[in-house]
Amino acid sequence: MKKILLVSMSYNVTDLLKKEEPNLKGKTVTYIPTAAIAEEIEGMAEAETKMLEDLGLTVDELEVSTASEDTVRKKLTENDMIFVGGGNTFFLLQELKRSGADKIIAQEVAKGKFYIGESAGAIAACPDIGYSAVMDVPEKAPELADYTGMGLVDFYVVPHLGHPEMGPGAEMIIEKYSSELDLKGINDYQAILVEGDRVSILPESCPAE
Repeated sequence: MKKILLVSMSYNVTDLLKKEEPNLKGKTVTYIPTAAIAEEIEGMAEAETKMLEDLGLTVDELEVSTASEDTVRKKLTENDMIFVGGGNTFFLLQELKRSGADKIIAQEVAKGKFYIGESAGAIAACPDIGYSAVMDVPEKAPELADYTGMGLVDFYVVPHLGHPEMGPGAEMIIEKYSSELDLKGINDYQAILVEGDRVSILPESCPAE
């Protein structure tokens, strides 16, 4: 059965993750930090690696913008879970497509491998990412001509509702696209859980700071 967790900020929802997947200890996760490269987010990969390790996971980082085709396939197929971090959605999708990781991820998720997508990693799971140009920068992916996403879900995630910096962009997406796309908005303390054909927006796991 397909199982997917889509979030805005993963470190805010670790309690939700542990609740939905209580047997994390000893499992391996392929961690893709690629989206953060285009945004030059220093320290993000290290912080998220520690977060995943604190959950009991063994982290196997996969930088798809530099990895070989064999490495991409091996890490995505052999580990127990896939976690795709946040940053620039367009650069992320460009590199997922270029490396062939997008198709492998879709195949693995269809087989039942647990996928966690954070922000850009959540949007890339959607049918198309073009709508996110309102809050992202497409120019950071100059080689990306096709905005078709991985299609892991049939709706469109709008992360970071209420965030002081990204919240206005999220609201603009809702205003612009709510009449034509099946949008599902979440704040930084919520998650969208997909189990088979069932889709749930999980409540806040902890109060906002």
